[in-house]
This record gives sequence, structure tokens and C-alpha cells, in this order.
Amino acid sequence: MNKKELIDVAAKEAELSKKDVEKALKALTGAIVAEVAKKGKVQLIGFGTFEARQRAARKGKNPRTKKEITIPAATVPAFKAGKAFKDAVNAKKPAKKAKKSKK
Repeated sequence: MNKKELIDVAAKEAELSKKDVEKALKALTGAIVAEVAKKGKVQLIGFGTFEARQRAARKGKNPRTKKEITIPAATVPAFKAGKAFKDAVNAKKPAKKAKKSKK
């Protein structure tokens, strides 16, 4: 699903105009990006947590030259899914009944 499809679904579910949903989505993602950029955390209970994590410097290899290089430390955005989200993704579908064969 891309952004346009997400806006279409959300507009239909919330009974709002696509324009209003797009404005809300831009505001929401903008607020999340701004908070994580400040090294903050955004927790949406049941959905998940957005946060900045530190990645330590490490050794790597240049695939072209096979020469060892140092990859510098970095701050990266991260998302950890909440329990309700994980449960929804891992929900088991009802098993289909096996057809009995006639002998």
C-alpha cells in the first residue's frame, strides 16, 4: 500500500475528505520526524514506538576493493511494533476443514 492508497482507505473509514486525511497524515508524520530528530520518543500504545537509536562505529569491507573500512557511528530512526500490532500480524487464520474422502 502506498501513501495515496492509505489516504483513500483512511478517508473512507473515517468518513473524511481525502484532503483532510492527507493534511492530518502530513501533520502526524511531521510531528513524529521532528520528535525523533530531537532524539525523543513517540509512543502510540498498541501500535508501536518511534525513536532514535545510536549505532556504534564498526568495521566493514568495501565490496569493490575488499579493503577494510571503518563505518562511523550514527543515529538512526527505529520503530518497534506494539503488542496489539504484533498480535494482529500474527493472528492465525481459521484452519480449513479437510474434506473426507469417500471409499
